[in-house]
Amino acid sequence: MKSQSHFITCAGLEIHYTEWGAPNSPVVVAWHGLARTGRDMDELAEHLSPHYRVICPDMIGRGLSHWSKRPEQEYCLAFYARIAAHLFDQLGIDCAHWVGTSMGGAIGTVCGSGLFESSMPARIQSLTLNDNAPSLAAPAIARIREYAGSPPAFDTVRELEAFFRLVYKPYGWLSDAQWRRLTETSTRRLPDGRVTPHYDPAMVQQFACHPTDYDIWHHYDALKIPVLCLHGMDSDLVLDETIEAMRHRGPGAVGRLQVLEVPGCGHAPALNVPDQLNRVTAFIAANS
Repeated sequence: MKSQSHFITCAGLEIHYTEWGAPNSPVVVAWHGLARTGRDMDELAEHLSPHYRVICPDMIGRGLSHWSKRPEQEYCLAFYARIAAHLFDQLGIDCAHWVGTSMGGAIGTVCGSGLFESSMPARIQSLTLNDNAPSLAAPAIARIREYAGSPPAFDTVRELEAFFRLVYKPYGWLSDAQWRRLTETSTRRLPDGRVTPHYDPAMVQQFACHPTDYDIWHHYDALKIPVLCLHGMDSDLVLDETIEAMRHRGPGAVGRLQVLEVPGCGHAPALNVPDQLNRVTAFIAANS
């Protein structure tokens, strides 16, 4: 089933999203990672689309969505949660399952807690965290901040694809066609004609202006919904000891946490192979 591309205004900014499936089907919201776009969710959305309406937004500063004119104030989880609440309002989403990779998982966690947007907990049925946790390893954050804050530029798209294949190798296996689509949906041309990743480098100001933004144990502890965590076994961002702590707090303390260890992946599994797709689908179905 093919997707449709749409634009709406949320919190005063234009947001792009792709939509899959039938408008009257149960809803899944699939949100991408820090320096990525909603098109990363194509395989998952296509897999779910026979039975679900799947919404895949580009967060502000990424893909085809607006770049913030107030990066210090708006590139942060509290503002991202406001955008999510407005998106639910405008699209008439009463409830949805949330699948989030990395940053997208953190947004889902803070929305599910209701500590930023009080309307959201009742609207999220389940939460899938794709290599995301309530605390993240500082060295990995530093690594991501370094490459994301100074995106390289290349003369050709083929050179940019080679860069993506290197920096996103921890995603695990992708076909050549998937690497090409990842590149084509993540590319913008600079005024001098070179190509660079399609996001606002200022979005990394989140780490300077909101240095504890991803320390969200208080949000995780407030969750009342089932949670599935896909953990890349080679991840340097989500550590084994953090996963163990999750098992004993919040949803984990009351038997609402499932953990899937994903071999051959670091940060973060690409959600593009049958084992990952089927596990996420089964979790959503079981909590519908």
